[in-house]
Amino acid sequence: MKIITVKDNIAGGKKAFELIKEGLDKNYDTLGLATGSTPLSLYEEMTNSTVDFSKVTSVNLDEYVGLDGDNPQSYRYFMNEHLFAKKPFKETFVPNGKAENLLKECARYDDIIKNHPVDIQILGIGRNGHIGFNEPGTAFSSTTHEVSLTESTIEANKRFFEKEEDVPTRAISMGIQSIMAAKEIILLAYGDDKADAIVKSLQGPVTEDVPASILQKHPHVTVIVDEKAASLLK
Repeated sequence: MKIITVKDNIAGGKKAFELIKEGLDKNYDTLGLATGSTPLSLYEEMTNSTVDFSKVTSVNLDEYVGLDGDNPQSYRYFMNEHLFAKKPFKETFVPNGKAENLLKECARYDDIIKNHPVDIQILGIGRNGHIGFNEPGTAFSSTTHEVSLTESTIEANKRFFEKEEDVPTRAISMGIQSIMAAKEIILLAYGDDKADAIVKSLQGPVTEDVPASILQKHPHVTVIVDEKAASLLK
């Protein structure tokens, strides 16, 4: 595991983009992507670059249950707005949050991941150590599954919605086993509120109580953190 401390999220986005370009030079052609505010500086670097992504496939980590891709709060809409509409990809996959049968949708998404093995997986991290929407207690052996979001995650997501009752309580998420199957993983974290999760994930015991701690077992992880997020590391 390599830990890179940067000045801020802008510098973090630039560093993550450098690693993606290195991957493309190695003929990597599938990126696992994340949503939320953390990867936005990376996506800005990607859209402002001259790099051609038209032969690259993307596979997103998760989607809210109950929201279709036209909903401004959906992760499909987020990705279109911040990346796909500005920088065309060969194919882009996001779970279908409006699927009538969620078990079948999870199985369908597992097939997508199987047929498009992820070369570089981008991750953020929740305050409770979740990656994707894999909350504490999620089995390390999990594949794509439906998730009931914890109160802390719902609380963290409130700022994106007009009313508290509009915040989804369920999601479809790529599982931890699926995340760990990526050739390389880049974990991004910025700010004081991520410091506790970072130190527990990187220097604490490997436990399902801290989902991101499993990254200690991956052979090729790069963690990009600002000084605040790294403040508790030894």
